[in-house]
Amino acid sequence: MSHAVDSPSGTTGDFEEDGVSRKAARQGHAVIKGYLRSLDERPGVYRMLDARAEVLYVGKARNLRKRVASYAKPTGHSSRISRMIAATASMMFLTTETETEALLLEQNLIKQLRPKYNVLLRDDKSFPNILVTDDHPFPQIRKHRGLRSEKGRYFGPFASAGSVNRTLNQLQKAFLLRNCTDSMFESRSRPCLLYQIRRCSGPCVGLISQADYAALVEDAALFLTGKSTRVQEHLAREMAAASAAMEFERAAALRDRIRALTNVQASQGVNPQGVEEADVVALHQEGGQACVEVFFIRANQNWGNRAYFPRTGAGAEPAEILEAFLGQFYVNKTPARQILLSHPIEDADLMEAALGRALGRRVTIAVPQRGEKAALVEHAARNAREALARRMAESASQIALLEGLAAAFGLDDAALEIVAMLTTGDQVQDRALKALGGKRLFTSKMAQAL
Repeated sequence: MSHAVDSPSGTTGDFEEDGVSRKAARQGHAVIKGYLRSLDERPGVYRMLDARAEVLYVGKARNLRKRVASYAKPTGHSSRISRMIAATASMMFLTTETETEALLLEQNLIKQLRPKYNVLLRDDKSFPNILVTDDHPFPQIRKHRGLRSEKGRYFGPFASAGSVNRTLNQLQKAFLLRNCTDSMFESRSRPCLLYQIRRCSGPCVGLISQADYAALVEDAALFLTGKSTRVQEHLAREMAAASAAMEFERAAALRDRIRALTNVQASQGVNPQGVEEADVVALHQEGGQACVEVFFIRANQNWGNRAYFPRTGAGAEPAEILEAFLGQFYVNKTPARQILLSHPIEDADLMEAALGRALGRRVTIAVPQRGEKAALVEHAARNAREALARRMAESASQIALLEGLAAAFGLDDAALEIVAMLTTGDQVQDRALKALGGKRLFTSKMAQAL
């Protein structure tokens, strides 16, 4: 059901400490309070709208009446929530059968509407995986991004294209699996360059049997599922046997393969022995900004980490930021069996149920206090702190650069912006202007036409 009550926000009168006029605050509280009589205690989702019917905020509730009543109170709100209440002219509600459905609906609406006062994840790209195909006598190993719709075994996710490319590079050295397309495989009449530099075993021209190639595929799968010691011990035995038989070239090749696997492990940094599968999510807040660092642990191996800088607004609490982040982050991603957090979230049980339903298996959320899991969270938190410090330093340098330009040209630095109308490549312009905090109003084609 939905309701609409007009209540234009005031802009004059005495101001509260957070900059919201008392008149606007009273009107906002009155609008919200007017809905309480018609609300029941069922779970659902609510939307706050301004005078132009634009969505300000989307939230969920186990008990709609109780949650909306909390906004009707005149005190106890952060400055961000106070401004939102003052701008509220109407509300809309949608009840759900379960609390889990309310959570799922809330996150979908946030992703779709991107309301002004919600915590928003800026970057929600999918992550790359390693795919070993199984629809060919000589399987291919390659990077895969998107839905897992192709036949084969998937390993990941990896935090970035760079991390998966580095891993693939070393795996090709270690296991000599092909990365060419099936059509290219079928058209080869002689080995490619990768065979010449010992990155492929040459199955396209019959330089390895199907059985021996299958053994390489299994070794690669064992390594990617955390059984690296078994693989390295097997290769070490083969190297020793080759050396004893004075097959020194083969022994050297096996040595290089072992070294490649060692390089993969070294590049992963943290490799927890007691944590088989987890997403480690840590938050750091400073100066009104937030950074969420995510580490991907799979098969006791660290497949990389990535920093996110969600739009939070002033006064957002850690629990609110992390809950919003998890809900939006996993809309198009597969969660690990356990999610380790730096701070507790309010509705962890609902989040577990929602993620578990999407995954088809149980998902647990925990805030570890000791042991290896706690050390992983602390490591992620340290990375979040450092990433946010770098971002703030970059912002400060951009501001200093703009102020310097303003001083040099005698301009008002408060109103300074950089506008480009150049005939160089648009992508080059965009990268430069992004670094300077400016914008481009013309493409190169438009500029040339002037």
